[in-house]
Amino acid sequence: MNTNLVKEKNGLEVMDPSLYNEDLAPVPKEKRNWTWLNYTTVWMGMVHNIVAYETAGSLLGLGMNVWQALGTVVFANIILIIAMWLNSSSGAKFGVPFPVLVRASFGYNGAQFPIIIRAFVAIFWFAVQAYAGSKAVGAVLGVLIPGWNSLSDIHFIGMGLNDAIAVALFWVLHAVIISHGMERVKFFELWAGPLVIVLGLGLVIWAIVVSKGFGPLFNEPSTLSGAAFWNVFWISVTGLVGTWATLILNIPDFTRFARSQKDQVIGQGIGLPGTAIIFSIMSIITTSGTIIAFGRPIWDPVELLQAFGNPIVLILGAFALLIATLSVNVAANVVSPAYDLVNLFPKKLTFVKAGLISVILAVFFMPWLWFNNAGTIFNILGAIGGALGPVAGIMIADYHIVKRRNYDKASFYNKNGQYAYKKGYNPKAFIALVIGLVASFIGLMVPALKDLYTYSWFLGIGFGFFSYIFLMQSSGKEKSVDKLEGASSTTN
Repeated sequence: MNTNLVKEKNGLEVMDPSLYNEDLAPVPKEKRNWTWLNYTTVWMGMVHNIVAYETAGSLLGLGMNVWQALGTVVFANIILIIAMWLNSSSGAKFGVPFPVLVRASFGYNGAQFPIIIRAFVAIFWFAVQAYAGSKAVGAVLGVLIPGWNSLSDIHFIGMGLNDAIAVALFWVLHAVIISHGMERVKFFELWAGPLVIVLGLGLVIWAIVVSKGFGPLFNEPSTLSGAAFWNVFWISVTGLVGTWATLILNIPDFTRFARSQKDQVIGQGIGLPGTAIIFSIMSIITTSGTIIAFGRPIWDPVELLQAFGNPIVLILGAFALLIATLSVNVAANVVSPAYDLVNLFPKKLTFVKAGLISVILAVFFMPWLWFNNAGTIFNILGAIGGALGPVAGIMIADYHIVKRRNYDKASFYNKNGQYAYKKGYNPKAFIALVIGLVASFIGLMVPALKDLYTYSWFLGIGFGFFSYIFLMQSSGKEKSVDKLEGASSTTN
């Protein structure tokens, strides 16, 4: 027996230790205990964040009225949940995370490419969200501690000492939550998500009171009609979908713990389109209220809190932003790179160690130096997220069409298994990836087709999906012909 292989562990016959450890192994049936409620609350925690609030509220700033904005949000979330369901069922069925599942389409070596990009995006996004959340920490400390703001005169690694302390405290909070593994994540999200909803209702009540009823909120006119509206509509839908494009890839990291397919389907169905739409309604109503109260739409929650000029409101609001950012960052931007890093170094890392490393690596992006250019950064992140659309298309096509929802679990951890392809790389997947990327960014590369960039995520996932199916089925036919010819020559 090859001494580099592990035999008869976790129900798998042969495993290569460079492809396997306990965190990458299939979750045993007895440990798949996440119910529909857990998935609902996890999604509640993830969708209730500063970026999601600003994105929904900013639709009014683009000229939409409340009804147009709500329709846009509903449509985008229908697209999102369909994509999530398609890519999450494999995780629930086989109990393995994204870095393992992607080996089936790209090969055990080729999988490292989408894994590294996905980890980079998540850690980068974590840095942005964490720094934004640290502002809420600083706002609370500024109210509670006399002389706190004077610490800004003392500079430390490019920021005031007060900001540095707030950043450090917020980073430590993330580390505490992740230090106890996925069970700590599950229980944190169980109460964090609903709490944010309750706090968000406070802003809705304020908007209704200041507007003296719902009427004025829903009667604000739209400045868009005809072609102008549809152009903004599709740009907005692409942006809303692109916000979660990366999580579409690693949703199996969560559904691998599902008690059943029914639990993850129902839980995500309630949690993603359900609570996302409710949260967007809160944002849109509140933003509409700011038009009446302040004469202009304010979709930045920090700016809105400052506009109230009330320390109690500031503390409560900052606490809401703190919980919102913690919940989305832990679930969306720590869990995924943790599994990605474990996949890269399975012999040395565990989930908890990899999660803590991800939190530490995020510091080196030093968001406090460039956060004022957040608009540009979000565009870059959106482009990177759009680039992952073809990967999602390839994974969905591989599982549902090419492999017909049937994977060989042992081959995930065996370099001589079904997913070895050519030295661990599947050339067909990379060709499909290139085709999908060209489709995604053709609007940037060819000025005459610039309008196509509005649909970049849709083009990427679509071309990745269909080109992968075509390439894999074509190769299957070639193999069948070769076998027939071989059989014929043997008979002769």
